[in-house]
Amino acid sequence: MAKSGLGPEAGSAAAVTVIKRALELESESRYPQALVCYQEGIDLLLQVLKGTKDETKRCTLRKRISEYMDRAENIKKHLDQEKEAGKYHKQIKIEENATGFSYESLFQEYLSETVTEVWIEDPYIRHTHQLYNFLRFCEMLVKRPCKVKTIHLLTSSEEGIGKEQQSSGLQEIKESLRNHGVLLDLEYSSSIHDREIRFNNGWMIKIGRGLDYFKKPQGRFSLGYCDFDLRPCHETTVDIFHNKHTKKI
Repeated sequence: MAKSGLGPEAGSAAAVTVIKRALELESESRYPQALVCYQEGIDLLLQVLKGTKDETKRCTLRKRISEYMDRAENIKKHLDQEKEAGKYHKQIKIEENATGFSYESLFQEYLSETVTEVWIEDPYIRHTHQLYNFLRFCEMLVKRPCKVKTIHLLTSSEEGIGKEQQSSGLQEIKESLRNHGVLLDLEYSSSIHDREIRFNNGWMIKIGRGLDYFKKPQGRFSLGYCDFDLRPCHETTVDIFHNKHTKKI
């Protein structure tokens, strides 16, 4: 979202920078990122237009805004066609120690009110911190605008002394979700390897490290312990796809 309150000159310079980046991204066929930049650039130009009184300059700005709106609309149509054809692909690379990648930051864009069912395939929902990761993810799913009714989890079973802890932890999460009107369907597999998350609105997200891409916090009273946006991450890659025919696990 573009910042408000910029003067005409500052706003114009900022818009030029953002639009230039949008054009570069479009030329590289990085359409999702280009669309975001076009939208931000258009927003900045509209603010400049509001603060411009010279009619000649206003006419020029309107023409530029119209041109960039057309480009943004064409990109949006192209992305919609890719989604329909199941060819949409967006990749996010999370660098070592990067912050700002909470579950909300990654997933919120794809969690519309049409999401009622979620499938999670992750072999590492076993240890205490991984159970907390899964709990945080479930908390996000029960918030608006989601209307999730069923969550399917396929994971591997912990061995030895940790098995009881995993089982009781997941059972407690299941009971808590039930109190919010959500069914947790649990299934275990000894051969599971892939990590992916599917929403029944067609979005599928694959994370190299699954839900467990956060580093251990420095302490219980350190920043990032509660707010995952402030928690440093391990290096990983996030691949986002769309297919209107969501496959169930």
